[in-house]
Amino acid sequence: MMKYHVLFLIILSCIVVSGFPRNLPITAFDEGYSHLFGDNNLMILNDGKSAHISLDKRTGAGFVSQDLYLHGYFSASIKLPADYTAGVVVAFYMSNGDMFEKNHDEIDFEFLGNIRGKDWRIQTNIYGNGSTNVGREERYGLWFDPSEDFHQYSILWTENLIIFYVDNVPIREIKRTKAMGGDFPSKPMSLIATIWDGSNWATNGGKYKVNYKYAPYTAKFSDFILHGCAVDPIELSSKCDDDSAESKTPSGITLDQRRKMDNFRKKQMQYSYCYDMTRYNVPPPECVIDSKEAERLRAFDPVRFGGSHHHHGKRHRRRSKSKLKDDDDVDVSFM
Repeated sequence: MMKYHVLFLIILSCIVVSGFPRNLPITAFDEGYSHLFGDNNLMILNDGKSAHISLDKRTGAGFVSQDLYLHGYFSASIKLPADYTAGVVVAFYMSNGDMFEKNHDEIDFEFLGNIRGKDWRIQTNIYGNGSTNVGREERYGLWFDPSEDFHQYSILWTENLIIFYVDNVPIREIKRTKAMGGDFPSKPMSLIATIWDGSNWATNGGKYKVNYKYAPYTAKFSDFILHGCAVDPIELSSKCDDDSAESKTPSGITLDQRRKMDNFRKKQMQYSYCYDMTRYNVPPPECVIDSKEAERLRAFDPVRFGGSHHHHGKRHRRRSKSKLKDDDDVDVSFM
């Protein structure tokens, strides 16, 4: 047990320090995943090296990891549908909602389709302990067309840190703080991929719907990496659990990676919950306000991102649901 735990920490430290996986094995679909829903809308190809999930008028589709995990590095290469994709949502995320219905955790990548001539957007979010009334969404453009080729999307999740990566470039870092309380994901989760109809919110607040004339919409997945502590689903105990061995909170991002992340956020970030004054009179307490980020967002939407922020304060919980609608106002005009 101790030997396994120490080995895992050493490997995880290599990931954290370098910012990308070194010699992590690619998992065949049948060895790591199972069908979740969608009947024949899930196809396994290339001897289990890739999977396609499709959305048509009947149903979407999805797959789920065979194991629960408590922390680790999780990744897949994804190619999104092309052409008119308004209302289509492709999700690559971690969740335990099937086990903890009232206090579930999530770590989300969501890809939001668009009308012809407009780009896909990518959204990240986390929930901890059922904190769905506090949305922590951020939304970005990408520096490439994600429907033209495969690109790698990855999640690093440790006890005190979450990092989202696109093609090994960190795009968001979330550090666990005391102020977050139980809102930081802390329970074992499965890794899940889905494609579904989000017509009521995904594109311009529901203005543009899925048009099934262009179906099927197919998202393609390959290069599966499931590198973490597998957890017994009954006892919820991990092979990596050991009270006598504690890891330090990793810094997670090198100076060069931080430069790349700052550059990405400067050019591509379209929305951040920390600056949304229409949702929160006072931002959630973990928010660290960057005056330059605030100014960039305020420049194209002074109503949503206007006003002044305080760095500390109680959460403002005006909404019963935290799902951020993709309003017209969020479209980027300064990039």
